[in-house]
Amino acid sequence: MTLAEIKPKILNDVVFMGLRSAIGVIFIVHGIGKFNPGFANFLGSLGIPAEMQIPIALAELVPGILLIAGVLSRLSAALLSIIMLGAIFHVKGAQSLTGDKGFEIDLILLASVLVIMIVGPGRISLAQIIKKMPRCLH
Repeated sequence: MTLAEIKPKILNDVVFMGLRSAIGVIFIVHGIGKFNPGFANFLGSLGIPAEMQIPIALAELVPGILLIAGVLSRLSAALLSIIMLGAIFHVKGAQSLTGDKGFEIDLILLASVLVIMIVGPGRISLAQIIKKMPRCLH
């Protein structure tokens, strides 16, 4: 009987692709939701100008797409980490880890984008196909 063996390097790359894809989908969905007019009112209640609605929505949507594609992943993850720090400290006030206004999901997303920022996109990505890109931009 033969055993199926998965090489650790291939498994790591598949895991990084899965992490990038999951995080990318989450931010795409959240970014699209921020184009609703109600989000501008929510920003006003936080003391943020309503004109920031489109830049904030695009700051989640575009990096989410880039994460899934695996190009400019480190820069996208850096931008998303700033977004998540704003969500934790400005929106939720870092009051409680769980419960109402809990920031546990935001903290998980922050940790995930920090992993992507440090490790990079992995070998299953457009950045790997486009080998002329500097490594810091992967």
